Amino acid sequence: MAKITFIEHNGTKHTVDAQNDMTLMEAAVKNMVPGIDADCGGACACATCHVYVEPDWIEKTGDREETEEDMLDFAFDVQENSRLSCQIKISDELDGLVVKLPEKQF
Repeated sequence: MAKITFIEHNGTKHTVDAQNDMTLMEAAVKNMVPGIDADCGGACACATCHVYVEPDWIEKTGDREETEEDMLDFAFDVQENSRLSCQIKISDELDGLVVKLPEKQF
């Protein structure tokens, strides 16, 4: 299990407990974190679970795959540290992970 902190665009923090093997998106939805719409339910077929991974965590969350890169073309204000939260698997290694949410999701 890992503690994950989601920070809304306005600075509001939501720290949740996330079980191993669920995705970051599933943890956000299960804990009703505002700003994660997850319209496709985690199929990597939209960009409504877009997050910004804090720099210290980029290596631990892994690299973007081609499908994720393609979907990020539809996200709002994509940055170098942009990820789709449905593509990040929770593990003990991610305990303490901090991600920020964009101002809006498309």
